[in-house]
Amino acid sequence: MHADSTLASASVPVTSRRNCTPWKVADVAALFELPFADLMYRAQQTHRRFFDASAIQLSTLLSIKTGGCPEDCSYCPQSARYDTGVETEKLLPLDEVLDAARAARDNGATRFCMGAAWRSPKPHQVDAVAEMVSAVKGLGLETCVTLGMLRDGQAEQLREAGLDYYNHNLDTAPEFYGQIITTRTYQDRLDTLDRVRDAGIKVCCGGIVGLGESRRERAGLIAQLANMDPYPESVPINNLVRVEGTPLADNAALDPFEFVRTIAVARIAMPQAVVRLSAGREQMDEALQALCFLAGANSMFYGDRLLTTDNPQAEADRALLRRLGMRVEAGAA
Repeated sequence: MHADSTLASASVPVTSRRNCTPWKVADVAALFELPFADLMYRAQQTHRRFFDASAIQLSTLLSIKTGGCPEDCSYCPQSARYDTGVETEKLLPLDEVLDAARAARDNGATRFCMGAAWRSPKPHQVDAVAEMVSAVKGLGLETCVTLGMLRDGQAEQLREAGLDYYNHNLDTAPEFYGQIITTRTYQDRLDTLDRVRDAGIKVCCGGIVGLGESRRERAGLIAQLANMDPYPESVPINNLVRVEGTPLADNAALDPFEFVRTIAVARIAMPQAVVRLSAGREQMDEALQALCFLAGANSMFYGDRLLTTDNPQAEADRALLRRLGMRVEAGAA
């Protein structure tokens, strides 16, 4: 079995966020096969080496440009290829974005994420988003955007505007990817992540489970993420939200304990990453969310909206955290 990468403290610099030995898919798969209690124990041990196990970072995600995406991602209600009832909208004006950011900050979020349904932004679109990033940064919030594939120079422009994180998920394992998306390649995604890293922006990169992948393919996704050099500062784990009109609308729901296992394995494989409980949280009961925190999730999307799917209300979230004795802190990445 692969050993945990390091025993250093949570203040270890970014350059140490490398696994000493690459993770083999077979070793990640072996973690998934552990008895549940053993896996949770190991994940807790790893988590406590680097983080306060009672602390959580809160992010809010706003869709700044909804619908009309030309990609064919089989899970996505924003694809123009599927009839999901999502209307195509223009890019939100700056004042609306700032109003949402202020509300997020006032409700306790420390990171504000902006998502746009583009395959790849055009220069004038990057100009507009850069203005949003700068303005949101001025409110005292960490900033994150997800805009699709980036061209040369665009990541640098966003960094200069004050961008802290760029989100670009791998979605699934390389060998399963072609069954979910055909309009961009796995290498396209890796190329964008390289541009982000080269520009000095922190990487937010994770995936989606419940797409119909096998456990071995879930292990392949975690191995791919963990073997990035360095692995992402922020790792969102999404549970498929089945939306009528998408090709995956009738997928069987993932076993909830399998989702918790995925959180735990991500924690072990990427011990210094912030692991985020992301899409699908609104479908989880409080007990399942608590298990995810126990497994090593230490960030969550919080507030009223998560792109085009409802997210639990902020007050309900705060009440749950109080009952669990958890405290909110700024991003630890």
